[in-house]
Parts: sequence; structure tokens; C-alpha cells
Amino acid sequence: MNNNKFPGNTFSLSFSAAAIIIALAACTADKAPVTTVQKAVQLPGKGVNVYAAGDIADCGKVNAEQSGAAKTAALIAERLANDKDAAVLNLGDSTYPIGMPGEFTDCYEPTWGRFKARTYPVPGNHEYSVPYAMGYYGYFGSGAGPERRGYYSFTLGSWHVISLNSNLKPKEHQTQLDWLKDELGRNKALCTLAYWHHPRYSSGGHGNNDKMADVWNALYAADADLVLASHDHDYERFAPQNGDGAQDDKRGMRQFVVGTGGARLSPFRFRKPNSEVSDNASHGVLKLVLKDSGYEWEFLPVEDGGFVDRGTTLCH
Repeated sequence: MNNNKFPGNTFSLSFSAAAIIIALAACTADKAPVTTVQKAVQLPGKGVNVYAAGDIADCGKVNAEQSGAAKTAALIAERLANDKDAAVLNLGDSTYPIGMPGEFTDCYEPTWGRFKARTYPVPGNHEYSVPYAMGYYGYFGSGAGPERRGYYSFTLGSWHVISLNSNLKPKEHQTQLDWLKDELGRNKALCTLAYWHHPRYSSGGHGNNDKMADVWNALYAADADLVLASHDHDYERFAPQNGDGAQDDKRGMRQFVVGTGGARLSPFRFRKPNSEVSDNASHGVLKLVLKDSGYEWEFLPVEDGGFVDRGTTLCH
């Protein structure tokens, strides 16, 4: 048995008061992606377009123009050109190998730096390979949030969006958790999205991240809807889950792992419970359309005929 292989073609269709899900996916680590065409349910209203990925700029063996980051950046830039309200979420590990200032100026800036002013980043573990993540905070400045703490919140359309730091030491992590609970208590938006670097749940090589369990539980208790992460260099979509990691279609949070921003893709390990769709052969970005009543998602591959996953979910 090869535990690095996932089933090739997955289609799931479910309807409930809390979620409308239409999804289609295809791909394994060992065969070429399969192109699929699927019409997803669309929610009313225009919404705000958001493009998200992490594990991005690696120019160690190629120049910036030939890197995977250049390909995903082109995908995003094309869609931002005529959409002044769209935003980009950088899910961490912006540069490789260690987040040095020169990696940001020489590799990130020519690629994802094209839309820096519209990017909301979080730090990854590679950023902290440099003391105090100097390269990251020096490059993004105030765009990385106040006081170089790595967490902040903002609004996109009608959505409450929370950027969190999964690299903090225990004391600072507790301060962030207290801030998060206060933030969730004060904001009464119907729809909430949170994102950080290390996924709470993942079938990739790094696996689950227990450090963020208290953050996950706080979000679930506050009826948050959507979580994004990266760290594992693959794409994975989970069913909505509760604070204990059990499927919960009524109040659960859906998590996406989107470590496909340009760095070398990596193998899966054992499939985790409630993992619905996965791919580790396609670089690309997750497109979200954040609407008043829910969100639409679509994975956009850099190659024509690449892996596709799309669907729709209501907020609760």
C-alpha cells in the first residue's frame, strides 16, 4: 500500500440548511491532473474576490521570472487588473529558504510583490528562521499588522477576516488568543474567515498542528465559518468540523490547506478524517468569492487542464 497516493477522482454533493456543497476534484501524486468542468451553485450578490496561497517564492535554483511564484503571481495579477476591490491573502512562508531580506527583494518582490499593496500576509515558520522575522516585517511593514506581532483583523465586504500568527511562543500565543476572543466577541458579522500558516488538520507531511487547537476552538465557539492555512505544499479541502475535529455540517468550520503558491510540492501521508479533496501535483491559488450569505470557492491551477475544485457554502 502506498500511503502517499490519494484516490484520483472525487465528487461530493450535499445540501443542508447550513451548507450547499458542490465539489469536483482529480489528481494523485503519481499521475497527471485531470481537467474537470463543474457548474457550482452561485450565491446572490457580487461579493468580494479573494485569492489565497502560501509557500510561495523559491528562487534557489531558478530566477524569479521562471519560478513557481511567477506563475501563480501571473494568475492573480491578471484577475486583479480589472477588479479594484479584490484582495490577496498570503498564507505564510513567503520566501525560501529562510526569509532573508534579500529573498524578499530578489524573489518575492518581482513575483507576488506586484500586488503587495493589496496583500494581507501572515508569517510562516521560514520567516522566523531569521531572528524576529526581520525580512518579513521589514518588507511588509504596517501591512503585516501592528507592533510586529503578526496578527490583526480587517473587513472584506461584509466579512470579518482575522489574520493570525501560528509561530508565537506560549506567552505571546496566549496574548493572541485573548485578543482573538475579544475580537470575536465584539464583532457581530454573520460570516468570519480566519487564516494562519500551520494547519490545524492536514494529511500532508507535517500533519495536524495541536498548537492551534485553542485558536480553532475559540473560532468554533464564536461560529466562525472558514479557515485557511498552508505549510504543507499541497491543496486539501476538509468538510466542516467542530472543536473536536468531528464533522459538523450545521456549525462546523471548513478548512482549506493551500500550500501551492510556488514552492516545490510535497507528498501526502495518511488521509486525515473529514478530508474531502486533495491534490499535490498543481501549483495554483484558491479563489474565494465572499458574499453576504456565504462563499464560493474555486482552485485555480497555473496550467491549463490542471486540478480543479469548486463549490459553495452558506455561513451559519
